[in-house]
Amino acid sequence: YCIVGTRSTSMEGDTDLQFLLVGGDLLKVRSSSWKKTRFYKLQEDCQTMWHESKKTFKFKQTFSIKDISAVRAGRQSEGLRKNTEEPVEGRCFSIIFKGRRKNLDLMASSEEEAKQWVTSLEKIMSNMENLNSQQKTEHWIFNCLRKADKNSDNKLSLKELKDFLHQINIEVDDQYAEKLFQECDQSKCGHLAGDEIEHFYSLLTHRQEIDTIYGEYAKTMGFMSAENLLEFLIKEQREEATLADAHRLINKYELDDKAKEKQLMTQDGFLMYLHMPEGLVLNPTHKAVHQDMSQPLNHYFISSSHNTYLMEDQLKGPSSTEAYARALIKGCRCVELDCWDGSDGEPVIYHGYTLTSKILFKDTIKAIKEYAFKTSDYPVILSLENHCSVEQQRVMAQHMSSILGSALLTSPLGDQMPTGFPSPEELKERFLVKGKRLTKLEACFGPEETAGDDGSLTEEEEDDKEEEEEEKKKEGKKLKLAKELSDMVIYCKSVHFNGFQDAKDNLGFYEMSSFKERKAMALAEESANSYIHHNVDKLSRIYPAGTRTDSSNYNPVPLWNAGCQIVSLNFQTSCNDMDVNQGRFLTNGKTGYVLKPAYMRDLGSEFDPITLTAGPWLQHKTLHLMIISAQQLPKVNQKKTSIVDALVKVEIHGVPADTADKETPYIGNNGFNPMWNENFKFDVYVPELALVRFVVEDHDSVTDNDFVGQFTVPFTSLQMGYRHVPLLNKEGDPLPSAGLFVHIMIMDA
Repeated sequence: YCIVGTRSTSMEGDTDLQFLLVGGDLLKVRSSSWKKTRFYKLQEDCQTMWHESKKTFKFKQTFSIKDISAVRAGRQSEGLRKNTEEPVEGRCFSIIFKGRRKNLDLMASSEEEAKQWVTSLEKIMSNMENLNSQQKTEHWIFNCLRKADKNSDNKLSLKELKDFLHQINIEVDDQYAEKLFQECDQSKCGHLAGDEIEHFYSLLTHRQEIDTIYGEYAKTMGFMSAENLLEFLIKEQREEATLADAHRLINKYELDDKAKEKQLMTQDGFLMYLHMPEGLVLNPTHKAVHQDMSQPLNHYFISSSHNTYLMEDQLKGPSSTEAYARALIKGCRCVELDCWDGSDGEPVIYHGYTLTSKILFKDTIKAIKEYAFKTSDYPVILSLENHCSVEQQRVMAQHMSSILGSALLTSPLGDQMPTGFPSPEELKERFLVKGKRLTKLEACFGPEETAGDDGSLTEEEEDDKEEEEEEKKKEGKKLKLAKELSDMVIYCKSVHFNGFQDAKDNLGFYEMSSFKERKAMALAEESANSYIHHNVDKLSRIYPAGTRTDSSNYNPVPLWNAGCQIVSLNFQTSCNDMDVNQGRFLTNGKTGYVLKPAYMRDLGSEFDPITLTAGPWLQHKTLHLMIISAQQLPKVNQKKTSIVDALVKVEIHGVPADTADKETPYIGNNGFNPMWNENFKFDVYVPELALVRFVVEDHDSVTDNDFVGQFTVPFTSLQMGYRHVPLLNKEGDPLPSAGLFVHIMIMDA
C-alpha cells in the first residue's frame, strides 16, 4: 500500500532500520534457570516486533514499538541484576513497556550486537515519536489494511474491505460498503489496488467539518492567503496574531511546495496546522516552564506518589525499583520509601506486615538517582517511613550519602538560619529528605543539642494512633533515631499535627505534618481558610487511607483547594483521580511543580473554596464548548464485531461551585469519525483552580460505559477557537491518531 507505507523517508535505507528488519537471535531472561533463545525481527510495517516460536517455527506478534517506554542498556533492570552475572553487563539490555506490562530482559551474543539493538530500537522509537498526526493516521490505517488483506496480495476484495472497516472501528451496512467499493474499483476487476486504494483512503479520511471552516476563509483563488489565515487566527482562534505569525504557519505546515512559494495554505496544510501544538487545546506556551520558579518551595503544588515501590496492590503485589523509575519519569517529585530491617545488615523497602515483595534500599536509591531528573530538573523529596533499627538507619544514611553525593541536601542553603523555604530554582537537581529529626534546624548554626531519642514512631503511624495500637505492639517498642540519618532531614522535618494554632505558635516553617485523606478532607471542608493559611507557611502531605488495599485513590482536588502541596496518590493505579493529577501537572514543563494562585500564598487571604466570598479569586467566566467530532477512536472490545458507540463527557474539577459535568448523546457503531455538534455551557467562578476533563466512553445500556480515552487540562491553559484534543489511554499515554475536535469560547460572565 504505497500511499500509506509507514517507512519515513528519513529512514529509507537506514542501516539501523535494516538491522531490525533482518532481525536476530537474543537470549530472553526470565530467571536464573529460564533463559531461552528467541529470534526477534521488526515487521514490514516498521511498528511491530515479532518473535519466532521454536515450537511451531511460526512468528508471533510480541509488542508494538509505540508500547515501549524506554530501552535500557546493561543490567539496569531488577531481573537482569538478579539473574545474570556482572561479566555479561555489556551484552544485556531491557525493553521497558508503558503501563503495567513486565520488562523484557534480553542478552545479545556480543556487546557490539547489544549496542546495535539498543541504538536501532531507540532510533525507530524517536522516529515514530516525531511523526506528525497525518503520518500517525497513515501508520494506523496501513496496519489495519495489512491485517484485512488476508491473502497478502496487496489488493482489497469487497470482503477484505468490510473487514478493514471493522478494524478501524466503523460499522457500515453491506449496501454502503458495496457502493464505496464500486466507486473506487475503477478497473472493474473486483478488487482495489494502487491508486484505487489511494482514492478509497481519501474518501475515508475526508472531514466535512474541516471543509466548512476552510471554505469560509479560503478567499484567495480557493486557498487561504496569509491575510486569510490571519483573519481566521484573530476572529476564530482569538489569538493576538500578526501577519508574520500567519507566514510562519504557512512555511511550517504547508505540504504543497507550489502553494508555499505563493504563501498560500491548502486545506491539507490547514488540517496539518490544526493537529500541531499551535492548533491543540493546550496553550503551547504553557508546555514549557512558564511560571516563576523562584518562590518558596511550599508555594507550589508538588506531584507526589504514595508507597512508590508498589507495582500493584498494597497486600501481596510486587515491590520494584522500576516503580520509582516510572513515577519519576511521569514527573513525580515526592517519592515514598517504606524502610525495614533486612538480612545481612541491608535495609529493605516493602509494605510492612504484608506479603508484598522486598527490594534493597540501596538499589532503590540507585534507581532514584538514575531517573530523578530525566523529566524534570527540579528537586525530589525522599519521604522516609523509617521502621529500621539504629544500625540499619546508619546504613541508610551511608547509602544515601555515597550514592547521591553532593546532590543530597545535608545543610540549609546560606550561612545563617533560614526563615523560609528556598525555591525550586535554588534546589534544582537536589534531593531533600523528609523524616524525623532529633534536633531543631537551628542546631546547624549553633552549639549542637544533645542527640536524644525522640521516641518516634513513623509519621503515618503517629497520625493514626488509635488505629495503629496493634502495629505498635508488634514493634514492641518505639524506634530510636540514628543521628546520621536525622542530620539529613533539613527542610522537611516530620512532626505530629496538634491543630493549626499549635502549628502557628510552636512549629518552625520546616516542620511538616502528614494527614490521612479522611482527616485532611474534614479539615479542607470545615476549616479551609485555616488550612490555606497553614500551607502559606508550611508544607502538608496527604496520603491514602490504609483501607485502600487495592491501591485505589482519592480525589486530590479538595486538598489542592485548601493549599495542600504534597497530595500523594498511588501512581501505579489508573483512575479518574490520577487523570486529574496528570492534568494538574501537565503544564509548566511537566516539572512536577505548579505555582499556587497568589491568594493561596498570602497569609492575609480570606479565600475559602467552600463559602466563596468576594475577592481576587472570584473571576466568573462562562465556558462555551462545542463537541464537534472525534477521530480514530480505538476499539475497547477487541472482538471483531464490536464497534464503539461513542459519547463524550466534559467534567469541570475545581471548587464545589465549579464542579459540573455534561455529556453528549452516543453515536452508534462509529468510532472512526463520529460527529455530535453538541453545545455545552459552564460557569467557572475560580478559574485558577479549575481543570477541564474531556472523556470519551463506549456507551453500554446494560453495564457501566467503557473508558476509551481522556485528556485533562487546566482551565487557564485552554486555547480558544477550533481545537483538537489529543486523547490519552488509561495509563496516561497518548493514543496515536485518536482525538476530539472542539470549539471553545471563554467569556467574562
